[in-house]
Amino acid sequence: MNAPFQASDAATADTTAERPPLNLLIAAPRGFCAGVDRAIEIVEKALERYGSPVFVRHEIVHNKYVVEQLKAKGAIFVKELDEVPDDAPVVFSAHGVPKAIPAEARRRKLLYVDATCPLVSKIHRQAERQIEKGRHIIFIGHEGHPEVIGTMGQVEPGQMTLVETIEDVDKLPFDADEELAYLTQTTLSVDDTREVIQALEWRYPNISGPRAEDICYATSNRQAAVKELAQDCELVLVIGSPNSSNALRLVEVAERLGTPAKLIQRATEIDFSWLEGVKTLGLTAGASAPEILVREVVDALAAYRPISEKTITAAEEKMVFKLPRQLTE
Repeated sequence: MNAPFQASDAATADTTAERPPLNLLIAAPRGFCAGVDRAIEIVEKALERYGSPVFVRHEIVHNKYVVEQLKAKGAIFVKELDEVPDDAPVVFSAHGVPKAIPAEARRRKLLYVDATCPLVSKIHRQAERQIEKGRHIIFIGHEGHPEVIGTMGQVEPGQMTLVETIEDVDKLPFDADEELAYLTQTTLSVDDTREVIQALEWRYPNISGPRAEDICYATSNRQAAVKELAQDCELVLVIGSPNSSNALRLVEVAERLGTPAKLIQRATEIDFSWLEGVKTLGLTAGASAPEILVREVVDALAAYRPISEKTITAAEEKMVFKLPRQLTE
């Protein structure tokens, strides 16, 4: 884990005062969503209840800092279930897993806790219902992302087709009158996904969609906040991991509005040459990035230039998800 940022890493106080002031616009909401909060708490509660070690299949959420903190408490992260000993508890990540994973855990009589975000679980149930109705599912998502792998693993091979772009829609082999439905990954770009859905509905007028948007409230809110602040900034910093879909989408949202954006994991990754000529800087964090990393970045910026902070609020979030009963009873 990188060492915390120290003011001396950027400049002395005297040099800082000589530099031009920086207006810092901080997005709200930002950082942890309810699903991430719940997943991390599940690992912590499992450690309290069962003791160390608790195994976690894949990263519980896509953030190195969070993973390292949980490792320090006794969590062991593995890629596959066969790395988990028979007598050890295991937690499934917030992104969800194919049906075959809990089935294998039950076969081995493993003690497992499913930390899948409830909003992802909702899509899993929708997929099952669409298949029961005899529809083939078009799933909008990014190939290889754990959430996509988990969702496509809820149905039999061949019952779901993945598309990422409008061009993928154009290549679909289905007739216009076939029984089809679409679902989407929860962490996509709201604007890009809308365009793909419009292409699907134009080509397949009878395609069935979800009653409510699948892109989760946290993804939508964080993108909306970036849209608000990006128009007033010369640069946006997004705190998040390179494998975090929702963090990458925040970079894309800013850039689509014509504002350069940089993805960083920690304050130590800031290249202060980026700030040359920047009077107003935007700052946000993906849904897997903790607030401590936001404050770390603010401290680093303040050590380099005098700053004035302002919060740009796009929405209020009060969502809370319950923990699994096995950790509360």
